[in-house]
Amino acid sequence: MDKNEFTRLVRHEQEPLRRLLLALCLGDRMLADDLAQETLVKAYLSCGTYHDQGQFTAWTYRIAYRTFLDHRRSLRPTAHLDTAREVMAESAPDGAFRYEALYAALATLPERERTALLLFYLKGYAVREISGIMECGEDAVKKQLQRGREHLRTKLGKDGKGL
Repeated sequence: MDKNEFTRLVRHEQEPLRRLLLALCLGDRMLADDLAQETLVKAYLSCGTYHDQGQFTAWTYRIAYRTFLDHRRSLRPTAHLDTAREVMAESAPDGAFRYEALYAALATLPERERTALLLFYLKGYAVREISGIMECGEDAVKKQLQRGREHLRTKLGKDGKGL
């Protein structure tokens, strides 16, 4: 696809794309517009790889959805830590203070390790379930859990005295 054809197709698909992103962003127009612009830039930069393998709309929507997920993932670590704090605070009156070192250590972990640990220990998911949620193999989840534990052990001390 050449740049002129891309421009013609984008003019036709721009509003439906914005409406999709507006729905995904729960009505946040500024965010939806930002993600739409980012989507179109990504599509423009990779339009040379598009060879009428399917509908242009489906192709741009896939890029838009991945762009949305990337944005959401960038917000996720804070959400996980907030959830962890809420659960821990409910379990003991001084829970938030008692586990502050754990929260700080969790915040330093790579997102995939932190997510695997939180799903396993806080939510009680099995490795198989986590692999489905995180879209990776069970061995990858086990490795992320192992690495996450090692990183926490290093940050908190072998016996957990950081707690």
